Order: sequence, then structure tokens, then C-alpha cells
Amino acid sequence: MKNSEQTYLTLVLLISIFLGSCKSQPDLGTAPMPDDYQQEFQDWHNFRVDVLTAPTGWLRLVDLQWLQSGENRFGSGPGSDIRFPEGSITENTGIFDYSEGSVVMNVADGVSIYHEGESVNRFQLYDGENQPEVTHNNLIWYVDVRDDQVGIRIYSSETPKADSFDGFPRYPIQEEWYKKALFLQYDEPKIMEVDDVIGRKNEVISPGQLQFSVNGELYTLDAIESSGRLFIMFSDLTNRDETYQAGRYMLVPYPEEGKETTILDFNKAYNPPCAFSKFTTCMLPPPQNRLDLEIPAGEKRPVQFEGI
Repeated sequence: MKNSEQTYLTLVLLISIFLGSCKSQPDLGTAPMPDDYQQEFQDWHNFRVDVLTAPTGWLRLVDLQWLQSGENRFGSGPGSDIRFPEGSITENTGIFDYSEGSVVMNVADGVSIYHEGESVNRFQLYDGENQPEVTHNNLIWYVDVRDDQVGIRIYSSETPKADSFDGFPRYPIQEEWYKKALFLQYDEPKIMEVDDVIGRKNEVISPGQLQFSVNGELYTLDAIESSGRLFIMFSDLTNRDETYQAGRYMLVPYPEEGKETTILDFNKAYNPPCAFSKFTTCMLPPPQNRLDLEIPAGEKRPVQFEGI
């Protein structure tokens, strides 16, 4: 083969390799909103309100108290170890016996407490796995377990702020923040460590990153697997004075089959429970998800609610 032919073939091969390695980057700008987006957003908003105001929704959570090993007296009286809201139940309602990883509730005579419509006197609230609910008038309670802590989580249907709740303050819907995002899937899901508001370290599984563009600049967010969706925790510069200080959450669909992009809809960025309830232990955005830009979209900082 002549030298000129060898040179030509070499050039063709190099160009082919170069072009094959230069896979075109999808456009990561603003995506067009669907024609029915207003209704879709309203349905999402209504669902969020319904979840927060449900009988055991975050806005009806009135207390969380931790049990000590052994007998814990409960009721509304001042001598109770686990004190329920004043006037919501008898002063001396019974005893929570917490021992050997189990919680048994012993109810005082004359007090009516129910599980699934049936009156109970001695009832196992926690067997190391199951955490059934019990009720009394407007109250619901069950055992909450966090690492080595075991407590009683108390809800009340008599919560006027929950009754009148129709959503948190929010920015107007903006197409600018309806973003196309590239899903950069890891070869193998990786373990990611994130902090929560009480300083604990939590290990979560991340299947990959979402890459998006704002004003021509690329940003990435590490995602967490969550029931067939991608869960995002992020913070941005609006946290300083307009949105919740510790950041916000989003749920994002995986790309459709055969596609590599999905939608990051910041209009649906929502407050974590610790923004409006002091009885929570929300996870915080990891350092790599703390964005150095303003995202004036989604829910703003709650008002008239006590968070962390």
C-alpha cells in the first residue's frame, strides 16, 4: 500500500473515532410546558395540601415525646411522663411500658382507646417492627423509632391551621424554571452520606446526577432513588431571605425508555417538613447540591408555622 493511501486511511479512522467520541450534548435549556400544565400543577398542589392535612399529615402533628426504658405514665396531667395536650385526654390515661425493644400500652379503667374501631385495654404499640395506630376522640398516636430512640408521635384533628391551610407562599409559575435535564446515570449506584437537621449521618443510594443549564451555564444535582423516582435535595441563594434556610426538595421522573433527558420542574420545589414542624428530622442537601445561583420558583419560606 502506498504511503498516501495509508495516510488517507489513518485520517479517516481518526476522524471516525473523534466523531464517535463527540456525541452531541442535548439542549438543556427551558423545556416547553404541556398545554394542560396549569391543571397538572393544580392537581399536584391539591395533592400536596391533602397529604399535609390528612389525619396523620405533618400539619396535624402536635407532639413527639421520647420514651424512657421501663414504665412511662401518659395523660394530660402534670405528673405524666408522656404528656398529651391539655384537655385532650384524661390526666392519668395509662402506662407505656417500653422494655426489650417492645412498647405495650396499658389503659386505665374508664378510658376508651381504640384500634381499628375496637376498644383496647392492653395493646402492643411496637413489637420491634409493627407500629399500629390507636385513637381517642380527636387524637391519633403511634410509636416513632429513630435509631436508638423510641417515642410517641401524637396527632390531633383539632388543628385550625391545618383546617384552613391552602398551601405555602410560593412564586408564580414560570416556564423559565421548567428545565430539561440530562440524567447522568452511574455505572453502579453509589452510597452517598447526607446530614439531617439533628446532626446525624444518613447513608442513601444515588443512581446518578441530573445536569441542567441556567443562562448557558451547566449545573448538576445528585439524585436519590425514591420509589421509582429521583428525589432531589437542593439549596440556592434564595434561601438567604425568601425560601427555607436549609433548602428544598423535588421529585423528578426518570427519563422515559430510550431517552436520556427528563424534566426538572422547579415550580414544584417544595418545603421539607422541618420548614414548618419542629417534630421532624429532615435530611439536608449535600454540599454538591448547594447551588450558587438564585432559583426564584416553587414554595417560599412558610409563615405562621414553627419549624426548625
